[in-house]
Amino acid sequence: MQNRVKVVNEEVLSNNWYTLRKYTFDYQRQDGSWERQSREAYDRGNGATILLYSTEKQTVILTRQFRLPTYTNGNTTGMLIEACAGLLDKDNAEDCIKRETEEETGYQIKSVKKIFEAYMSPGSVTEILYFFVAEYSDEMKIGDGGGCETEQENIEVMEIPFDEAVQMIATGEIKDAKTIMLIQYAQLHGLLTPILQTTMSH
Repeated sequence: MQNRVKVVNEEVLSNNWYTLRKYTFDYQRQDGSWERQSREAYDRGNGATILLYSTEKQTVILTRQFRLPTYTNGNTTGMLIEACAGLLDKDNAEDCIKRETEEETGYQIKSVKKIFEAYMSPGSVTEILYFFVAEYSDEMKIGDGGGCETEQENIEVMEIPFDEAVQMIATGEIKDAKTIMLIQYAQLHGLLTPILQTTMSH
């Protein structure tokens, strides 16, 4: 595949917050012909996200915070309910998500399980997101969370019954892709309720 792509030019359009580049490249089509294309790619680094869940309480920990891009595109309050997440910042994904969990939620998690990784917006953003799950208990809470003040984070921590979180996807109260993926993973793999319990009962 590498032989089918030849980058002709790379131009930095913005380096204010993260890096936006414009690439001009020649791409070989299936029929063997070549065509020149131009695309922009936004590089904000890679990230990690986690679903904290309690089998004892049948709950999950989510966060709520203001997200400007959603505010500009139909989210009237700009508030978004999400799973805890953060950028790697040169850490490995596991260390990153443990740090972010403590900063955002106040829970100090010792053991996490990586479940998969995914490109979240491959048409325009370079980011790979690493997905984790971890069980939490009340004893693990060592702070209030809320995020890092130096990064102007103002995060509300939410403990929600798992069934309610599932319904919030259906009602549109949860619209964040990574959070939907994690909740559906928990459903499929029976982290909080037996797999296909409803189906099997019929």
